[in-house]
Amino acid sequence: MTPEEFREAGHQLIDWIADSRASVHEKPVLAQVQPGDIRARFEADPPSSTSSFEALLAELDSSVVPGVTQVQNPMHFGWFPSNATLSSVLGDIASSGIASLGISWESSPALTEVEEVMCDWMRQLTGLSDTWSGSIHDTASTGCLVAMLVARERATGLSQNSGGLQGVAEPLVVYTSPQAHSSVAKAALLAGFGWDNIQMVDVDPVSFAMNPDKLAELMAQDVAAGKVPACVVAAVGTTGTTAMDPVADIVEVASKHDVFVHVDAAMAGTAMLLPECRHLWDGVEGADSISWNPHKWMGTILDCSLLYVRDVDLLQRIMATNPSYLQSPSGDEATQYRDWGIPLGRRFRSLKLLFQLRLDGVEAIQARLRRDLANAKWFEDQVQNADGWKVCAPVDLQTVCVRYYPDGMTEGPELDTFTQAWAQAINASGAAFLSSSTLPDGWMVRVSVGVEVTERHHLEQLWKLMQEAVHQTP
Repeated sequence: MTPEEFREAGHQLIDWIADSRASVHEKPVLAQVQPGDIRARFEADPPSSTSSFEALLAELDSSVVPGVTQVQNPMHFGWFPSNATLSSVLGDIASSGIASLGISWESSPALTEVEEVMCDWMRQLTGLSDTWSGSIHDTASTGCLVAMLVARERATGLSQNSGGLQGVAEPLVVYTSPQAHSSVAKAALLAGFGWDNIQMVDVDPVSFAMNPDKLAELMAQDVAAGKVPACVVAAVGTTGTTAMDPVADIVEVASKHDVFVHVDAAMAGTAMLLPECRHLWDGVEGADSISWNPHKWMGTILDCSLLYVRDVDLLQRIMATNPSYLQSPSGDEATQYRDWGIPLGRRFRSLKLLFQLRLDGVEAIQARLRRDLANAKWFEDQVQNADGWKVCAPVDLQTVCVRYYPDGMTEGPELDTFTQAWAQAINASGAAFLSSSTLPDGWMVRVSVGVEVTERHHLEQLWKLMQEAVHQTP
């Protein structure tokens, strides 16, 4: 494809994307297909000839879009928001078009230094002090794994430089809560801690936030048993209910044993763009690392996850490699982001943030977040004031966890089956999408408010759908 052919096709593609976004509300939210349906729309053998660009766009419409769950649809209330503002889409296109190779400062000084600037802008916008230094990763799952590796090496005095974990006599322990994201336990396993050394700390029965007193008890017991507390992962916005672990109290407990504290704020980190929400992570300045995803509620298209650390030297001692083919004449004057994480190569992800901040502006983003918080509060009020309905967890941000109790039905297997059935009925209709999760007393349904184009009338429509669904479900 020549630059001129690319220009012509690019105009058509941009038109296609714009039309798709303009009509997203007309599409079913949940993909109305079964496993294997999309694969069956493609030939088994690779093509032997080329297609016109018009034919390729037609194939997107006929064979790809039907298999896409429309997370940009205003009636998407599942999981967490996965916004992709069109301003950041342009940044993603620019990143691909520049096609920079990010393996060192020399391979792309702009890629490195724009990333430094964007991380520092986002640090300031979320109220963090200048003791933090950031980098951009693909997801918070990767950020958590990097943090876990740093915690492991700090606890063992850089055991990787000798016998690794196989040379460590005392078991290392990771602490988190059962409400934390599944990626936390996965990171602990990948970092070599093992299931036997992952402690699930009890949570408050009302807020579902980690109980710092229980954390202190577990650490004391482990120390007495000859184990080494190595890492605590505090969730600022748990996946099930968006509960806020008490970071300040957790940091205080951890400091008594010199334990590394990682704060996972994957979704809720966006809320820190609002000064009035920053109390939700009070104590964060005492933590050792923080991760959060602009590619969720804020709306920077996937993949764009921020990881901040306070001890860059330690991070680099653990992650650095210096093969002959990458040795740099720039010395210590330039940042080498390959020494800040797992991959060698990196994309020009920071352009997505640059485009969104320049084109949309921080004030517009903040206004949208405040709209979502107000809408979530409105929805909470509707549920609380309706017969048979219950709000199952505190609404700290934009997630409302609900359950409906038919006459005579209480918590138990029958109610669990009913709850999942009415949520699945809504999802199957394509009219809206909700996700479910469990609490100690059973299943509940999560209403996660925050899609970029979701307004109050969409929540009114959802509330009507839910009321109809619970009365139509046997």
